[in-house]
Amino acid sequence: MYLIAQILTALVAVEHLYILWIEMFAWETAGKKTFDTLPKDLFKSTTVLAANQGLYNGFLSAGLIWSFFISDPNWIKNIRIFFLCCVILAGIYGAKTIAKKIFVVQAVPAILALIFVLLS
Repeated sequence: MYLIAQILTALVAVEHLYILWIEMFAWETAGKKTFDTLPKDLFKSTTVLAANQGLYNGFLSAGLIWSFFISDPNWIKNIRIFFLCCVILAGIYGAKTIAKKIFVVQAVPAILALIFVLLS
């Protein structure tokens, strides 16, 4: 269980690093392909807003990565639970406000990771 929790937590962290990259550095290229429900002419004018969102995704990733460097097992679990819950809430909000697929792409992996963290 613990190994699966580790792997799933790492995957969620990497996913949020990828989202950071898209929103902060590739908004007008990869962002257009990833967020295909938004009008194409909107990307140029929302570059700064997207970069801000990317920064927050980076914070989520940083919290999950931080959990790999903590020595106390209780704190590892607590930090992972907190940041995975943040990711889940962001995925639910994104699914409600932007596109339903965000729930599958963002929230579901975090939910699975959270389940295995809680079981380990």
